[in-house]
Amino acid sequence: MGCLARRDPLYLMLRFLKRWLPLSSRPERAPAEGLEALGRWAAGKGLTLRVLASAEGGIIEGRTGPAPWRLEWGPPQRRYIEGFEVRWRAELEGTGDLQALILNRLLQERMEREVFEQYVDGVQTQLEDDTPPEMRWLVLFPKLGATEMGALRESHAATANLKAWLLSWLNGPLTAALASTDLPPAQPLVLTLGRGRLTLRTAMAQPDDAQLDMLHRLFETALREARRVAADAVAAQMASTQPSLWSASGPPHPEPPSGPERR
Repeated sequence: MGCLARRDPLYLMLRFLKRWLPLSSRPERAPAEGLEALGRWAAGKGLTLRVLASAEGGIIEGRTGPAPWRLEWGPPQRRYIEGFEVRWRAELEGTGDLQALILNRLLQERMEREVFEQYVDGVQTQLEDDTPPEMRWLVLFPKLGATEMGALRESHAATANLKAWLLSWLNGPLTAALASTDLPPAQPLVLTLGRGRLTLRTAMAQPDDAQLDMLHRLFETALREARRVAADAVAAQMASTQPSLWSASGPPHPEPPSGPERR
């Protein structure tokens, strides 16, 4: 398999184009009607929309029980999402080095096809730092089998550096919430756990009350279930003199902590 030296001019040009081209067509400012719709949704929840100074999107902050969360709507932070995206984020204690991913089946197939085309048939021989962490995890970690996915076997895929944690997270209300999420099969939907943060992201060209409500319920379920598994892991560790079942060790963290700005 042929490859280019990392300092070869053609290699550098290809890397530049790969990084620059997706950004050149990204939306820069959120439409006023979209921000107004998001503000109305926030007000209906007793929350407040904060429009970014750059007018490229908005932020809503709320709380699920004791856990604060943040909703962001604006230009996508992942190249597999076109147009605007909506994302929920919440910090999560007790997850250590856990790296877990749940995504819809069509997006999983698309990512794996892109990995093959770029890093097997293409000019690159290793995963680069600008590869989305979700794509790296699909390559690095084993995916759950059809039996383990249960009711989600046809619609979703899941992988993690700690399989027992992932199975416990999915074993209960989260599977039911994912199964009842009414999104078009081609619409990217991603749940990630990494660096002590839970993130849900999907495409959303225009804020829609029904879809925001549905995604909000899904995120709250994922957050509650993740906190439950983390608490169970701490309790099990305290009750045992053996190394914790949940102690995870994986590759270096691929995504630095961040705020609402692009990453």
